[in-house]
This record gives sequence, C-alpha cells and structure tokens, in this order.
Amino acid sequence: MIETKILQIASVDADAAIETAVQVLKRGGLVAFPTETVYGLGADVLNLEAVKKVFEAKGRPSDNPFIVHIATYRQLEDIADEVPEKGKILAETFWPGPLTLVLKRTILISDLVTADLDTVAVRMPNHPVALALIKAFGEGIVGPSANLSGRPSPTTAQHVYDDLRGSVDLILDGGPTQIGVESTVVDVTVEPPVILRLGGLTQERIEEVIGSVQVGGSEPLSHRSPGTRHRHYAPRAKAVLVNHQDVEGFTAALQHYRQQGKNVGCIVNSPLLAKVETGVFFRVLPSSIDILARYLFSTIRELDALGVDVLIIEGVEEQGLGATVMDRLRRAAG
Repeated sequence: MIETKILQIASVDADAAIETAVQVLKRGGLVAFPTETVYGLGADVLNLEAVKKVFEAKGRPSDNPFIVHIATYRQLEDIADEVPEKGKILAETFWPGPLTLVLKRTILISDLVTADLDTVAVRMPNHPVALALIKAFGEGIVGPSANLSGRPSPTTAQHVYDDLRGSVDLILDGGPTQIGVESTVVDVTVEPPVILRLGGLTQERIEEVIGSVQVGGSEPLSHRSPGTRHRHYAPRAKAVLVNHQDVEGFTAALQHYRQQGKNVGCIVNSPLLAKVETGVFFRVLPSSIDILARYLFSTIRELDALGVDVLIIEGVEEQGLGATVMDRLRRAAG
C-alpha cells in the first residue's frame, strides 16, 4: 500500500510542493490536485502504466473516458487534432474555467485514455495550483475526480484522503473548491454543439457566445463524456429526491423511512422545508444556487459519514446552475 502524503499549499513552500508533485508524476505516480470545480486525480497522460493506476485507484470502468487537463494552448496541440471554430470561441471565452471540450484526438493519445473513442475531452482548469502543476510538468495530465468511482465528488483534500488513502502518492491541499460541481462537457465536433454533461458553466452562458446548443446527446455520442454511463455522485446511504418546496412530499418521505426504523438525514434549501425538521442529521443549505452547489457534495459526504441509512434531499429550481445540481441529484438517487 502506498503511503499517501498531503501537502497543504498554504503552509509550505508552494514552488517546492509543485516540484515534489512533478517528480511524482514523472516517475509514474498519482497526484491529487485542486481545481475550481472538484479535486482531480492526476497522472501523465502519455504514461499508460500511470493511467492504468488511475483506473485501479478509483475502481473506474474502462469504458469511461478521462478528461485531459492542460495549462497552455501548446499542450493542446499534442492532444487535439483540430479545434472547430466554435470550440476556439468557447476556449477563448471560458478557458481557464469549468469547460471541457470534446475534440478529435491526435495519435499521441491512447485508446486507454479515450475509452477507444476517436475523440478526447480536454479542459484548462482555473486554479493556480492546477495550472502551476501542469505547466511545471510540461505535458497534459489526466484528471478525473479524485474519488472512488460512483461516490460524491471530492471538494476538499480530506475527501480525497478518505476515498483514496493508500492508492495515491500525493495530495496537494489547496483548500475547498469554489464551484463544487464538475466541468460542463461540450462536444464541438458536431453541429450544433452538444452539452454532454451539465456542469459549472451554464447552458445560458454558452449560448450567449456561440448560439443554440443541444443538451444531452444520445448513444454513442454521450459516451464521449465521463459521467454519462454509470451511476455517479451517490452516497452510501439511499438517496431520495423530493421536489423543491414540497412540504407534503418531504414529510411523507421522512415519516415513511422513520417508520421503517431508518436513520434519516435531510438536506434542504428552502425556508419552507427548513421549518419542518431539526436535529443532528438535518442540514439547511443556502438558497443561493452558487453557494448551494459549492457545499452540496461535502454535505452529502458529511451525513454519509454520520451513518445515516437514508438521505432525503430537496431539489432546486431547474435553471442555470440549478440544472446541473438537479442532474447530480438525480444520478445520486439512481
């Protein structure tokens, strides 16, 4: 078993920490690192043995492609064969940021990284630690979420440690992530472009820049993005989703599972449901969707760690970032 080390960037020499991480990557090891969305699990994209370790550490199905993280447009040239005009516009507008582009891959990128597809998912994260790491390493790195496959995504270094201790060499602790949900994945190899996975960049902002896009591609198009084929974001507890401000539905679910003798945790966000219940397993998130998204996964993990059997979660209004939150909650609830 690997001895997993954590380096808190705020309390150590940041340059030395980055150099330590680079050396781990160069010898084929795994480095977890913060991004603005969630923590990623980094490995050298050109080292197939290192990429295999990522699959093993996460327990990730081999048909789930990776996102390759870059820090410069020069690195993109080694990864993507071409970038369509709308892809260039999106990259110029939103990179670095929570946007992943699906592009035609070069021969340098292996089938292992892309799940045997002729496309590759690429993004440039908007976090100083992530960018410094990738720039110092000099090449792109794969960077799926640094958690066990299917579990809620990690938004702190502790989440990574809880899931992957003994499987990852180094965790760069850059504090909690700011967005809290993964990047938006847009396939720009088709016209009109298709949002394959909703994320931290909203459909509305994308359409302001390049016009109309579709949401949710059918098979096999949807397979070009991670997070579309398997159950994701799920707690160990049974997750139950109730409608926004649905007091009757929330109360009925609460009574139903308590009558079965279950320990029930609750996550709500509206003033209406906040008045229904109190207790050690009850959490009220801010109604602001940006803040709610930031703390959603960490709150799910917190209640899961307390040993609840069932987790009842209030939905949100399905617009803007709320559409992404609802996507995650539906997947968590299976």
